[in-house]
Amino acid sequence: MNDKSLFDLKERLRRFVEERDWDKFHSPKNLAMALTAEVGELVEQFQWLTEDQSKKLSEPIHKQVEEEIADIFIYLVMLADKLNIDIIDVAYLKIDINTSKYPVKLVRGSAKKYTEYQAE
Repeated sequence: MNDKSLFDLKERLRRFVEERDWDKFHSPKNLAMALTAEVGELVEQFQWLTEDQSKKLSEPIHKQVEEEIADIFIYLVMLADKLNIDIIDVAYLKIDINTSKYPVKLVRGSAKKYTEYQAE
């Protein structure tokens, strides 16, 4: 188990940004745009792979995917921090919301969106 915390990560990111005087560039809008760009870079790694290839990445692709996931996580943590959102609390809340939207007995094994099965 890793003893690093989200709090420690936020503190380290704050210091990293402060040392470089980058906070002036880190508006919520800019962070959201950077996050979107990083998600695009992650998608690019899988773009032409088959389903099976996407499950068994080569070492160089796996390393690149790790870096893109790290970039995404960093921007997401920074955006949540900038907006004073407790990312852990809202993630748990969202799981609770989705539990209500997607009851097991109605959706098990189905990829339908909740609006599709509620109309049935």
